[in-house]
Amino acid sequence: MDDLARPPRLVPPTTAVRESFLAGERDDHLASGDPADWLDDAHRDFEAFVASRRGVQERWGVPCTTFWYVSGEHYIGTLILRHRLTPELAEVGGHIGYHVVLPWRRQGHATRMLAAGLAESRRLGLDRVLLTCAAGNEPSLRVILANGGVHDGRARGEDRFWIDLTAVHATHSA
Repeated sequence: MDDLARPPRLVPPTTAVRESFLAGERDDHLASGDPADWLDDAHRDFEAFVASRRGVQERWGVPCTTFWYVSGEHYIGTLILRHRLTPELAEVGGHIGYHVVLPWRRQGHATRMLAAGLAESRRLGLDRVLLTCAAGNEPSLRVILANGGVHDGRARGEDRFWIDLTAVHATHSA
């Protein structure tokens, strides 16, 4: 799938991508076998679903901001930015979680989406962020390394990576 009219960007959740969001997330959950019942609310009232995800929300015991990666009416994926870490998130979860839905994978979107998420992290005033991914998750590993991730061991089956946002900023503005 490569028919994007404009470059994708991170935006707050939006009703403009209703059909592609519902289709992409449904297909992802069918492929993985994960429950998709959380999408029932989105099907019933997409406007309320979107509104409930906009702005700063309390999740995992910390303030979080949800972004969708979109191009026009195309929903490509989600990025969640946790504004700080709890002891649990410092072990597994980190500051940023992201995913790209099936039709858009293997096209560099996750790498660009994470780069945009790092810019949002800088805007929040973070100097460095922690990302974790399941050991052996090669696609996620490549995305994190491409964005300056430095390996910092493993906890509970998750590889941990720190990204120094001052270093990323210096490299990308040179």
